[in-house]
Amino acid sequence: QVQLVESGGGLVQPGGSLRLSCAASGSIFVINAMAWYRQAPGKQRELVARIRSAGDISYGNSVKGRFTISREAAKNTTYLQMDSLKPEDTAVYYCQADLYLESLKYEGAWGQGIQVTVSS
Repeated sequence: QVQLVESGGGLVQPGGSLRLSCAASGSIFVINAMAWYRQAPGKQRELVARIRSAGDISYGNSVKGRFTISREAAKNTTYLQMDSLKPEDTAVYYCQADLYLESLKYEGAWGQGIQVTVSS
């Protein structure tokens, strides 16, 4: 009933930038929060950034000062601007949303993930 579609990943050199986008669609009543997670090979999935409908934002310690999350509520879309990228940022990045469907059922939705590779 809900789809999250990520875009904007790819290969970038160390020190470079990328901007990820995630668009939510389907029978959505309201989105309470949207977030980005990432998972590197052999590691657990970790929170990168989260933005709530009230506007409060949180970041994982490893990305503070380099990544910026934003949201375009009218389009049910969130963005992750990634600057000063490092090889250790290489991972599959997942979009996640906490939302209520039109049926008022709560759902925690996930995107399929998008690869970000930082390498020279």
